Amino acid sequence: MAYVYILECSDGSFYTGSTFDLHKRLWEHNNGLGANYTKKRLPVNLVYLEESDSIEECFLREKQIQGWSRAKKKSLMKSNFKTLHRAAECKNGSHFHNYTDQAE
Repeated sequence: MAYVYILECSDGSFYTGSTFDLHKRLWEHNNGLGANYTKKRLPVNLVYLEESDSIEECFLREKQIQGWSRAKKKSLMKSNFKTLHRAAECKNGSHFHNYTDQAE
């Protein structure tokens, strides 16, 4: 089994990763042997987890989630798909205006 996970760091930030051995990886993160990002923000707590048969899928999902806003990650963690959809909407005014201009 492979996993993609989100950790909440001691400073309130989130770290997203993927692994085959979740128990070992969490131990590594909390003992300063994980990523440089987490070793400076200990302790960390597991706040979200997805399972897959494929580490490749988990790695791609990890990269996808890493590009998300904090609000979108929080919606995912709460399994609140209504706010997840709202958090994914483009809020860039110039993009919105350009889109509507092109649609006319």
